Amino acid sequence: MHDSLKVLMTDLYELTMAQVYFDKGMNEEAVFDFYIRPSSKRAYFIMGGVAELIENIENFRFSRETLVYLDSLDLFSSEFLDYLANFRFCGEVWAVDDGEIVFANEPLVVVKASLVEAQIIETLLINTLQYPIMAATKAARCVSVARDTKLVDFGARRAHGIDSSLKAAKYSYMTGFLGTSNLLAGKMYGINVFGTMAHSFILAHNSEEEAFKDFIHTYPDNAILLVDTFDTLEGVKKAIEVVKKLGLKSFKGIRIDSGDIEILAREARKILDSAGFEDAIILVSGGVDEYMIDEFLTKGAPIDAWGVGTKLTTCDDMPSLDCAYKLAAYANQPKMKWSPHKITLPGLKQVFRKEYDDIVDCAKSEHPGHKKLLKKVMDKGKRCIEEKNLEAMQKECLQRIVALPSHIKGIHTVSPHLPKIGKCLQKMIERLKIK
Repeated sequence: MHDSLKVLMTDLYELTMAQVYFDKGMNEEAVFDFYIRPSSKRAYFIMGGVAELIENIENFRFSRETLVYLDSLDLFSSEFLDYLANFRFCGEVWAVDDGEIVFANEPLVVVKASLVEAQIIETLLINTLQYPIMAATKAARCVSVARDTKLVDFGARRAHGIDSSLKAAKYSYMTGFLGTSNLLAGKMYGINVFGTMAHSFILAHNSEEEAFKDFIHTYPDNAILLVDTFDTLEGVKKAIEVVKKLGLKSFKGIRIDSGDIEILAREARKILDSAGFEDAIILVSGGVDEYMIDEFLTKGAPIDAWGVGTKLTTCDDMPSLDCAYKLAAYANQPKMKWSPHKITLPGLKQVFRKEYDDIVDCAKSEHPGHKKLLKKVMDKGKRCIEEKNLEAMQKECLQRIVALPSHIKGIHTVSPHLPKIGKCLQKMIERLKIK
């Protein structure tokens, strides 16, 4: 898809509402909040997608081709289409840093702009943010239970499209993964790339031994041999035999992709150690997620590295994010939705943090000793912060994951960790109730 058409990646009602606002002269300043609703599957989330959001908003333009298409729908006036022809987002965006730990029911992105500008970018904003948050959170849960083992993104082929495969690679790396198998992600983001071999490589040869020999001949220092094509433990023995015949004193390791992995890893470790290959790693792939990692490591399985694929890129146990983008103020008046189970918080707000006990309160409020999470990232429609280096983001994110209290970080018994409502915001809510 050509970049000039991306502006149409929106829901029709964003533009039909904007047409009515335009007709009625309703274009005073509005405040919209993006937030996540509570979930029984996640106590916390990792923020992601802010860098992409800034870029997408800066490049939000209606080309001649898109305007011709909109005109063909017979839904929009020529005056409104002329307005869109010159459309530029000129407002402010406040956001939590990518890589920050966040919770449900707190504003993660705040848009402050004219009503039409803020409304039109809704679909784009939600679409840009939700997958990075899901993938980063899934990856962080893997990191939180991985102990001293290594994690690599193996999920490109099972991802729901190219874009999600790239975002999974980027945001898993941000949370602490060692790298990815995805070469495009490696090039785009400067991420370490890793690979082993496929079962087809083994089957294309006359024997396992021949396949191992050929691969080691080309990559003597980086050979991770796939040993489970036929009989896993026999495959381990054949790998050792080939390595010794080639006169090598060491090799990178083996990969196990199927079978009773815990038992096979234990037996494979014994075989490798007894043959003098104590440094050869055991990498496990195939259905890996945080639950498998935690279970096997808790049982003491001698696994050194994990290829995390399908369950990462599809966010298997939580494949969608119940998130929303809601009006919080218009024309200097706070606005609040009262729908059961979907009540929103009014006004311009800030998130104040002290040791993960967050407070959502009026932006003008002061909470000494607390850090303000929402930072201005766009001013007058332009980026106003420098984009962080991915390695620096990874370092910060890992520190946050390590510091996260165990009752929040646990992967099995999940209770949403929610912010408190500050006094100023509570008073505003009470005033709106009276109305």
